[in-house]
Amino acid sequence: MNENEGKLIDDIMQNALEAFDKYNKAQKDLRASFLNEIAIQIELHREKLVPVAMEESHLPEGRLQGELSRTVNQLKMFADLVQEGSWVEAAIDNGNPQRKPMPKPDTRKMLCPVGPVIIFGASNFPFAFSTAGGDTASALASGSTVVIKGHPAHTHTSEMIFEAMKIAQQVAHMPEHTIQHISNGSFTVGKDLVQHPITAGVGFTGSFKGGRALMDYASARKTPIPVYAEMGSVNPVVFYPEYLAQNATELVKKLAASITLGMGQFCTNPGLILAIDGPGLHQFIDGLKAGIEAAVPQDMLHRGIHDNYCQAVKKIRDKKDIEIIATASQLSTGIQAMPLVGKINADAFLENEYLQEEVFGPYSLLVICKNTGELKDVLTQIDGQLTTTLMATENDMSVHQDIFRVQQKIAGRILVNDVPTGVEVCSSMIHGGPYPSTSDGRSTSVGTTAIRRWVRPICYQGFPQQFLPDELKDTNPYKIWRLVDNEWKM
Repeated sequence: MNENEGKLIDDIMQNALEAFDKYNKAQKDLRASFLNEIAIQIELHREKLVPVAMEESHLPEGRLQGELSRTVNQLKMFADLVQEGSWVEAAIDNGNPQRKPMPKPDTRKMLCPVGPVIIFGASNFPFAFSTAGGDTASALASGSTVVIKGHPAHTHTSEMIFEAMKIAQQVAHMPEHTIQHISNGSFTVGKDLVQHPITAGVGFTGSFKGGRALMDYASARKTPIPVYAEMGSVNPVVFYPEYLAQNATELVKKLAASITLGMGQFCTNPGLILAIDGPGLHQFIDGLKAGIEAAVPQDMLHRGIHDNYCQAVKKIRDKKDIEIIATASQLSTGIQAMPLVGKINADAFLENEYLQEEVFGPYSLLVICKNTGELKDVLTQIDGQLTTTLMATENDMSVHQDIFRVQQKIAGRILVNDVPTGVEVCSSMIHGGPYPSTSDGRSTSVGTTAIRRWVRPICYQGFPQQFLPDELKDTNPYKIWRLVDNEWKM
């Protein structure tokens, strides 16, 4: 790190800390208004934002329009969460000085923001997982200040979003530097931000290599900090026997569309399909072959992702145990991706651990098992995932509960008879999973539970009423739900 760069980062983090000392004291209705104002300003800039994002990301207009709406709506969702206020999980145990043999102290607990956090923008979602995406929205909702490291794949889009956020910061009368933005794409900037002593947490969506590096930087600090990294997933889809026998044609339609959706550039892309050999599977393979051959190659997000995909596909083609089921019949050009599906026997899959690794693009691998025992062996070997899917009848689910229990252990979201692509933004959503899909399987990057990443519980013991946070005062001025002497009250 050169001297100028070091001073820039130090100034940014000092500004973030000074802003945090003011922002975390803001009344909940003011923070909610701020989040809503960000949503308003982004919406006002929609017509300018979408064309720039299209040029930088090569994503189609319809996809980006929908993603921008999702970004606006999740900001509003967190505004509603903050406005209601019960998310702080306030708990009060009133003291009893007359208790024998020891007096009972008065203790009160709530979740409090950790401080300035670093958010790394994602390349595959220039709106929803980037500058004003879910990580930023949840961190601001918690009362933490945010330093955003814009993704170099859509620099102009990120800068435009940040400008809209700065307007919102002024309109809502929030402290200067509540949000800050860095466009510099150098490797060292990210490391220095994570390791700066003021930094209290990190949010990241990207590759396993990138997430693992951030985790290592954070753990090497004098004071380690949490890194919430989403790092990749193959999202195993399991065909249960009865469902496969009855619905092979329907499965073809679902899986062919999901594998090629957005050229496979979703962290929930179904990269692994598990099934038991039989007539239904052969029918599925024939149909999938036709579906993939008909897929039209499209541009990927940027040259780096395209080159990585091509390298991964070459490695797969060179593997003698993998038979290529189908690839798109139309030739790709430039940075277009060529959809591809392969198949392999379960015993060969079990011998090649690297086949579990995510291939970011329109690719999936079918693992053919001899029986349910072998299917269970494959599932048992698979590492942590964001999602796993049961394509199953109710009878399948009743008969094969042992297989379901293994799936439940490995993923944060479990689906029945639906494809994993597409993540609903709502309070019940979990977009996370056991390592290595994420760095911490107890967290999520989508849904209101995401706010818990940027807080820590603090217990106030023996405090006079006037010095307690409003959420913990006897008068309950915010009228939030609280656990008072083990009873929920408002």
